[in-house]
Amino acid sequence: MTDEISVDDLDFDPDEIQARYDYERDRRLREEGQAQYVPMADAFDVDEDFYAVGEDNRPPLDENVDVVVLGGGFGGMMMAVELRRRGVNDIRIVEAAADFGGTWYWNRYPGARCDVESYIYLPLCDETNYIPRERYSGQPEIMEHVQRIAETFSLRKAALFRTRITEVRWDEELKRWRVATDRGDDLRARFVVNASGPTGRPKLPAIAGIETFTGKKFHTSRWDFEYTGGDPTGGLHKLTDKKVAIIGTGATAIQAIPHLAEWAEHLYVFQRTPSAVGVRPNPPTDPEWAASLAPGWQRQRQEAFDAFFTGELTDLDLVDASWRKATPRVAEGLSPEDLAKQLALADMVEMRDLRNLVDSIVKDEATADLLKAWYPRQCKRPTFSADYLPTFNRPNVTLVDTSKTGGVERITETGIVVGDQEYDVDCIIFSTGFEISTGVGRIAGLPIIGRDGMTIAQRWSTELNTLHGHSVHGFPNWFFIGYSQNGLSFNYPWSANAQVEHIGYIIEQALSRGVAAIEATSEAEKDWVATIRRGSGPALQRMATCTPGYYNNEGKFGEGRGYGLFGEAYAPGVNAFRRLLSAWRDEGSMAGMSVQLGSVESDADGSTALQSAVAERQ
Repeated sequence: MTDEISVDDLDFDPDEIQARYDYERDRRLREEGQAQYVPMADAFDVDEDFYAVGEDNRPPLDENVDVVVLGGGFGGMMMAVELRRRGVNDIRIVEAAADFGGTWYWNRYPGARCDVESYIYLPLCDETNYIPRERYSGQPEIMEHVQRIAETFSLRKAALFRTRITEVRWDEELKRWRVATDRGDDLRARFVVNASGPTGRPKLPAIAGIETFTGKKFHTSRWDFEYTGGDPTGGLHKLTDKKVAIIGTGATAIQAIPHLAEWAEHLYVFQRTPSAVGVRPNPPTDPEWAASLAPGWQRQRQEAFDAFFTGELTDLDLVDASWRKATPRVAEGLSPEDLAKQLALADMVEMRDLRNLVDSIVKDEATADLLKAWYPRQCKRPTFSADYLPTFNRPNVTLVDTSKTGGVERITETGIVVGDQEYDVDCIIFSTGFEISTGVGRIAGLPIIGRDGMTIAQRWSTELNTLHGHSVHGFPNWFFIGYSQNGLSFNYPWSANAQVEHIGYIIEQALSRGVAAIEATSEAEKDWVATIRRGSGPALQRMATCTPGYYNNEGKFGEGRGYGLFGEAYAPGVNAFRRLLSAWRDEGSMAGMSVQLGSVESDADGSTALQSAVAERQ
């Protein structure tokens, strides 16, 4: 908590800073909004799995199950564990990759690690009796924990790896979902939980000529170590005679660029908007602290992290100091208008300090100026690195500013064109993010066909409509784990956990009560969306001042276009959202959901499932 900030005590003019913010935003806005990006499948073979080992020639499955979980990342794994905890064991987990892990299976780029402290980020630490080795775990440790969860809860028997969904269609007569895959499977599920996650769908800028480049090109989430050498810890020894380009300077690039610079003959960093980069240590876990932790420690720390952002936390020691610094706290008892002004001023002070940090590290003045972020801190995900800014002092690193041209203009057979200059390179690496807010019709990411033949993409073609972010009218027994219309957190596994616990409860209750079909009512959807819209006003106002990005739907948000990441969030925060869901469960009537009773004791063909078949999946 800081004292009230007086403008007279500042060494800058807030009006001048705001004018600079507006200028930097306006010159980066593009009329096409999200249309400036295309799915990665348009330019790459996203089905190729560099990391799969051996063959998987399993026969097609034809079976009935209680639940199919789509996706084997953290969300899908937590969902399966929650179902098992509630006694729902007849499940399948369908995953395109060759193993569990989701985002962390695919994102093995050098330097990959979580940017929220691992003690709250890695799920189910209490349940697996594990305490991470360092504050911010690297990708190898994260994948070790993925394996730990899978083994502890025997998830592999339920998993179908290297399997892509081709269609999920509701069968009204059977009151089941027909889940079809590229392996010829026909799974008939009473319930489907979509946990595929938007960070599993990479996106690319729609750059002219991207397909003509004759050198090597890949997305950071499909890193080709056969080409670069090394592994997620670095050591890219095959790049010593290569000129490498990386497009993008977001959270992923901040981690990968120092490793590329260390090994490449020359590295070109193409930047449209700089990240605001703080510096923080990554110490190993203190053994004495670890030994002092009592059961329930992780949940307490997870709750505290988000309580800090909503002003509910009193014990600040439970929250990582770097995130505390990135989120200013101001004096209490202010009017809404004065509070907004104080928060803006505190943020300007923090951003000034980060720009001064650039000057203190980067020696070339012109390069330093390009690396300074001119926007409010909340406009982009906070990033932290002790190695990123010093990288630009290396003689083999060139920062290329693309802000004046709205990004890279075009790609040729041999290089990248910005302005009147072409940069010849051997390799282009796209660090251009994921389909987190590329249009509401693509949020589900899969061909989901509900009652009356309507797809979820059609249902959400102009606006997202859900109850509590998880249920949709016209899509009975289908549940969604995602970022939208629920409690949002910088710590995504904690946000997903709230949805997982709630969906698990609904499925357990539906099975025990003999429910054949359950879905959100239209009225409940409208009421919930109205709740989201009422609360999102301040967030949308803040996002309107931001440089374009996935937080604000590339600056093009509003009815029919999507509202960006925070515009679709439950404004009181994830902890308040958890309390709301808990009260809903305690009330017990399945409020806002249409419930159709019916026999759920027999399989779709009228016979009883063999218990041995179920046991094999447990």
